[in-house]
Amino acid sequence: MPMKPRLRKTDDFRKLLSDSGIRVTEQRLVILCELERLKMPISHPELTERLAGPSLDRATIYRNLLSLAEAGLLVRTQLGDGVWRYELPRTTATKHGAHPHFVCTDCGDIACLPESTVTLSPDVSGRVVAEVQLRGQCGECSDP
Repeated sequence: MPMKPRLRKTDDFRKLLSDSGIRVTEQRLVILCELERLKMPISHPELTERLAGPSLDRATIYRNLLSLAEAGLLVRTQLGDGVWRYELPRTTATKHGAHPHFVCTDCGDIACLPESTVTLSPDVSGRVVAEVQLRGQCGECSDP
C-alpha cells in the first residue's frame, strides 16, 4: 500500500499542480512526495517497486510520470543506459537548473551533483552542453 504524503509538502504540491492546470489527485501527490524524499532520479520500475499498491499500479504511476514531466513539473533524464529517470527540479525557478549526475559503474547508483561540480562554457561554434554525466566508482564500491 502506498505511503501517505507528508502534509506540509502535500499542500505545496497541491498548489503546484493547481497552478500548472493539472488535476490534483492522491496518486500524483504520493508520487511527488516520494520524489521529493528521494532527492535523486528514479526509473519507473524503481518507483513502482516503492509505491505500487491497490490505488497506485504500474500503469497509473507511468501515466502520471509522463503527465507530470510533460507539464514541466518533473525532469526526465536518460543516463546513457536507455532508461528514463524522473526527478523533481531542484531549484525554485520554473525551469530545471542543469546539474550533473554521477553514475557508479559498479553498482549503478545515481546521484545528483551540485551545478558547481562541473563548469561548462559554449564551444567556438556556440554549442552548449545540455546534460553532463560523470561515471566512476561510488564511495561504497571503491572501499577496499
